[in-house]
Amino acid sequence: MNKFPPITSLPPTKRPCHVTAAADLDGTLLTTRSSFPYFFVLCLEAGSLFRAALLLLVAPAILFTYILLSESAAIQILIFVSLAGLRVRDVELAARAVVPRFYGAYVRKDSWELFNACTGRRVVVTANPTVMVADFVREYLGAECVGTELEVDSRTGRFTGRVKGGVLVGLKKKEAVKRVFGDEMPDLGLGDRETDHDFMALCKEAYMVPKDKKAVSVPAEKLKSRTIFHDGRLVRLPNPLTALLTLLWIPFGFLLALFRVFFNLPIPARFVRYTYRLTGISLSINGNPPPAPSPGSKGSLLVCNHRTALDPILVSIALGRPVYCVTYSVSRLSTAISPIPSVSLTRDRATDAARISALLDKGHDVVICPEGTTCREPFLLRFSALFSELSDRIIPVAINVRQGTFFASTVRGWKFLDPYFFYMNPRPGYEITFLEPLREEETCGKGGKDPIEVANHVQRVIATALGFECTALTRKDKYMKLGGNDGKVENLKSLKKSE
Repeated sequence: MNKFPPITSLPPTKRPCHVTAAADLDGTLLTTRSSFPYFFVLCLEAGSLFRAALLLLVAPAILFTYILLSESAAIQILIFVSLAGLRVRDVELAARAVVPRFYGAYVRKDSWELFNACTGRRVVVTANPTVMVADFVREYLGAECVGTELEVDSRTGRFTGRVKGGVLVGLKKKEAVKRVFGDEMPDLGLGDRETDHDFMALCKEAYMVPKDKKAVSVPAEKLKSRTIFHDGRLVRLPNPLTALLTLLWIPFGFLLALFRVFFNLPIPARFVRYTYRLTGISLSINGNPPPAPSPGSKGSLLVCNHRTALDPILVSIALGRPVYCVTYSVSRLSTAISPIPSVSLTRDRATDAARISALLDKGHDVVICPEGTTCREPFLLRFSALFSELSDRIIPVAINVRQGTFFASTVRGWKFLDPYFFYMNPRPGYEITFLEPLREEETCGKGGKDPIEVANHVQRVIATALGFECTALTRKDKYMKLGGNDGKVENLKSLKKSE
């Protein structure tokens, strides 16, 4: 630490201007110094619960190796336990869809501002595997990534658990910086530990980033990219203690979820809001729930933003009466135990319009989520305009959800477990807000509005009520980002067959 001055010695208003930079990741550009949580995420999402538990079990041995023997050896053990035998595609998808959200929440403000101020080439050089961090570094930090390369079995397309060319620590990291920058060494070097000194010595100016538990993180909107789509079940960063508590909670949480589901299932909808309290579920109902359609009249469209697969059921509970919902690609098990009737859609516009219109003509209220897929973050995806063409009786419903341990939605996982993961949270919560129905002049039929204009208006109304941000992104954008496909069931089946 005495060889290079600390970054805190630079006055924020008089920091020098650099052109090129090389920086370490963990503990330097991130407030977190350990890479264990991110490897644990990969274990769980690209591997299995068993592999994640195994990593947690050997974590003390890895820490012992790191402190008393060798940082390089510790990282090699970490890589082997985490990635050996996993398919390259699975790891790449998890690294793209799950890991960046956790990294992005812990970017350190002072070092990031200095690194980002460089006007030329910026390179993150890290001992972590390139496959694990490259997407985050490129999209969120706007930099190149040089990391440890992993050996792949060309016959199986799986990682062997061994590294190619050694772990980028000490002299290996110095060689990597020389290889990337050639004769023109970087103007700025940033590191946080002694093994970074070798590459920092190459830089024209270098600073140490001291350990600081109170270090401020960069606001999400200041990074090069915003997290709108992400996958994975874990809500919190799994540091060793959190990982241990989460693994211990899973069997108890699953039993609790089964109890919550099947205890409330036979209870009439008008009473469930009260039994939810008894089982530790918070349900907040705001606004004026619309009354049931009078005999002989058409039903209304309850147009919601989409947070989890439970949205229509919770709207029904908030209303205190059954309503119909329309769904895509829901499992037979979920349909069989659903407390409300559902109608499957086909994604064929004419067919779907006919099915929804038939329900409305029979006097049924219908819950519809025009985003077509869930979104976890405070954003609304583009609303499909189909609903606006089917009825003038449109009631916007704003939905928010509280999930403290597990996310109740997935792209790459088992979707039939989504509701159970919601109920596995110790204190899950839903907030349902019934907004004012659209006035006649705001609709397509009597108001003569364009369907897209109506859909965009409803999207803005719901976003305003929730404090969310509207986007033009679609279901296809989400699935291409997180799953590498367009999300259509038939295409997913063909993809699995080809694999």
